Amino acid sequence: MNLSIVIPLLNEEESLNELYHWIAEVMQSNGFLYEILFIDDGSTDDSWKVIEKLANEHREVRGIRFLKNFGKSQALHAGFAIAEGDVVITMDADLQDNPEEIPELYEMITKEGYQLVSGWKKKRYDSVVTKNLPSKLFNFAARKTSGVKLHDFNCGLKAYRSDVIKTIEVTGEMHRYIPVLAKNAGFNKIGEKVVKHQKRKYGTTKFGMERFIRGFLDLITISFLSRFGKRPMHLFGAWGAIMLFIGFCFAAYLGIDKLFIHTTGRLITERPEFYLALTAMILGTQLFLAGFLGELILRSKKGARNYIIKEDVNITD
Repeated sequence: MNLSIVIPLLNEEESLNELYHWIAEVMQSNGFLYEILFIDDGSTDDSWKVIEKLANEHREVRGIRFLKNFGKSQALHAGFAIAEGDVVITMDADLQDNPEEIPELYEMITKEGYQLVSGWKKKRYDSVVTKNLPSKLFNFAARKTSGVKLHDFNCGLKAYRSDVIKTIEVTGEMHRYIPVLAKNAGFNKIGEKVVKHQKRKYGTTKFGMERFIRGFLDLITISFLSRFGKRPMHLFGAWGAIMLFIGFCFAAYLGIDKLFIHTTGRLITERPEFYLALTAMILGTQLFLAGFLGELILRSKKGARNYIIKEDVNITD
């Protein structure tokens, strides 16, 4: 199979039929063998009914419905798990991503050798104050922190070689950072393509300003995980050793001073250096314990899904 189109969605009943026919027209005109995977992330409208109807009429349509809203990352994770195409395309269901970009994305993966290609919505039709400016700031921070030179981490339109999405694990709110996760996993051939951004035709956006706050917090998390996720003791152990060394130096100074220099001076417990030494040693011990616990958790961790599928259609084990 050439292509798997993975589409996470939440309350997009008005756009699904139009989106399907648009994708199908592009796929058929290019002679692709394809599948369309709709992942309903707990919609409360009739989105699932539309997906069921499309799946009953078109065998290339497959669907998964979550029991409740678990988030876009979990929806992508579920779609990636069942995708069968050599190239996997992700796109949003609100008609703001243009399916006519798919053939060029496919060629960048299959002919130009890219492992991942991210869309860049260079010209956007969103609010400048609430979306464009925060997005530019967020993308700048993401580039500087991760080292991945992309202009638009948030663009939902991306193309992946199948082994990329089968290797990485998208959890929490990490869907924004899939290129960073791919790079950390060893996939370094990451490209970018300017794509058309459509005005929203139906409904309203499901994301507010809070997504940028979560995005920056996730950026800190992934920055830590990319450097120390596999070796937490390297971070906590290093800081623990520094704190213990500082505490030992203060303790040694106090001991030498009391025994050989100011033998009749103040009690050691009355001097501020004593509390500095005590605090540094306690912090050092705690940091060492945090590193050991991190190593133990890492070695005992077992993969687990953090979403529940309520029902599916055209999905076979």
